[in-house]
Amino acid sequence: MSKIGKKLIVVPSTIKVKIDGGKVFLEGPKGKLDLVPHKNIKVSFDDDAKTIHVERINDERLSKSVHGLTRTLIANMVEGVLKGFEKRLRIEGIGYQAKMDKKAVELTVGFANKIKVQPPEGVTVEVPEPTMVLVKGADKQMVGQFAADVRAVRPPEPYKGKGIRYDYEIVRRKEGKAFGSGG
Repeated sequence: MSKIGKKLIVVPSTIKVKIDGGKVFLEGPKGKLDLVPHKNIKVSFDDDAKTIHVERINDERLSKSVHGLTRTLIANMVEGVLKGFEKRLRIEGIGYQAKMDKKAVELTVGFANKIKVQPPEGVTVEVPEPTMVLVKGADKQMVGQFAADVRAVRPPEPYKGKGIRYDYEIVRRKEGKAFGSGG
């Protein structure tokens, strides 16, 4: 039995859970999410105890591998509709900045053109200061993917450290060319 898969998911009273035809629907203060689990996984909701139970139908290798995954995805959905997820991106470099253009993020990061990145549905973006981008949403995967897309516009380079990085990311710096005595 999967150690993670057999744990029960406790659902707060502010979240509505509906399981219909094998599909799991969650609705909370931060939004609505749904998941279609693998066909070998059975998801049940105990309304009295307010818990979600994930179990596998058989002990095949595939069923074992998706058991813990499904439980973790549903636990992330519960956390997402309750609190939401957030990624912070920091922009470093002279003249590098971000600003909002309606819902899109407009990045000025050393290219001839300004680059606009449009967030997907369910993801909100804020620019509290020109060198900081906040990506928020209920779906952990969508928030992480959009933050990675923004970072991919200009990843940090190791010589001067210029580029877009996660707030917690540490960029290892390299030493530039060393000038010899010329000989």
